[in-house]
Amino acid sequence: MAVVHRTTMQPGKTELLAAWLPTRPWYAGGAGGPRPVGAGGFRLDDPEGEVGIEFMVVTDGTGPDAVAYQVPLTYRPAPLADAGHALVGTAEHGVLGKRWIYDGLHDPVLVERLHALLDGRAEPQDRNATDTPDPTVAVSPLAPGGAGTGAEPVRVEEGPDHTDVVVREPGAPAPLTLRVRRVLRTDGGPDGGTENGPADGYRGRVTGAWRRPDGTTARGTCITALTV
Repeated sequence: MAVVHRTTMQPGKTELLAAWLPTRPWYAGGAGGPRPVGAGGFRLDDPEGEVGIEFMVVTDGTGPDAVAYQVPLTYRPAPLADAGHALVGTAEHGVLGKRWIYDGLHDPVLVERLHALLDGRAEPQDRNATDTPDPTVAVSPLAPGGAGTGAEPVRVEEGPDHTDVVVREPGAPAPLTLRVRRVLRTDGGPDGGTENGPADGYRGRVTGAWRRPDGTTARGTCITALTV
């Protein structure tokens, strides 16, 4: 169980993201550069208690043109080997000391926990409270495909508004793609499908809520599991 500390982080997460977001292929841009504002998200617990895992949502801009981005992050007490390309930055945590902060889709601990969430072996947690489930996150669990005992990361592929993490499940006939929406939109159906039904290969999804700049709440698909 991860403990949520009421403390500071220097530099702050949104400050780090302001420099990092423009380097991403799915960043939509905007006049004057990014000014990300925290807008929601959820956590997952690392069973080993070593790595912090957060699916952070930030909005950039104001009014109807504001864009909501989903940024999965991991917080580590030491650098992750061979992951310099995924480093968002470092920060000094008021309780835990120096943290190395990564784009979590390149971190095997987050990928394993994300698969566990979709597989019903993990529960989404509130970002601001210890040992408190987040009821705003809804999971449509994976349809049968593998042995249900974990998944091994294979590769990460960037798309125009999403990132695909391809994993291999024990006993599965084909790899599973965990499609993480980077640019969030309100919607009524699974990623890759339409209002008439899901796309071919659809196996499960996660939906969540975030705050718009005007204070209203939006809801949409955050993550979809597909076999493609």
